[in-house]
Amino acid sequence: MADTALADLREQALHCQNCPLFADATQTVFGEGPAPSELMFVGEAPGDQEDRQGRPFVGPAGQLFDRALEEVGIDRRRIYLTNAVKHFKFILRGRRRIHQKPDRSEIEACKFWLFSEIELVQPRLIVAMGATAAQALMGRVATIGRERGRFQHYPPDRHLFVTVHPSFLLRVPDERAKALEYARFVQELRMIAEGPPVPVEKPEVARPVAALPEGAPAREAERKPRRGGRKASGGEGQFSLF
Repeated sequence: MADTALADLREQALHCQNCPLFADATQTVFGEGPAPSELMFVGEAPGDQEDRQGRPFVGPAGQLFDRALEEVGIDRRRIYLTNAVKHFKFILRGRRRIHQKPDRSEIEACKFWLFSEIELVQPRLIVAMGATAAQALMGRVATIGRERGRFQHYPPDRHLFVTVHPSFLLRVPDERAKALEYARFVQELRMIAEGPPVPVEKPEVARPVAALPEGAPAREAERKPRRGGRKASGGEGQFSLF
């Protein structure tokens, strides 16, 4: 069963030392949610609260994200949430741990876990929230302004949607601008809830190959992608979940 395999993968990730971030982080913050699931959200990396609690999207950005999901009727319990990088990267300022953006090598080191999650969860739609998630999924540096707000074909038979990370909304200094950006984010979540149109735009999106981290069981590297997507029980182009 996918849930059992995902639990095994989570256990393996707890011992990951594939990049230096594990040394200072409290713990690996793996994804959470049902497997399979029609919809997967991918963020950047755990923050301070995520690192302490061991769950994704539980800090201030996660609380804002929960509010936006509720507005559009997406049930967090029925989607899969994860990050491109599984360990908290930070610098100390006094007693505060200040989040730092993962670099390319750290993104590459975590691809095995991310793409293994995708293989087990089998989402129809993957949402990249922020540039780090988009880079991990697309295999290249992605400009959010150019990629944002549209459905793209994602090999072999999925769709990709790029939007901002909820933490971006917290950093907008002007209150009016913040309200506008939040409204745009909510509107994009509405598009996601409705599902991709048919046909979908099909730009060239290369799926990166995830390297096997040192010490991971060989059977994980040998797992072959399943062909063919699952059909939703709702109307064409819409998720039965929502």
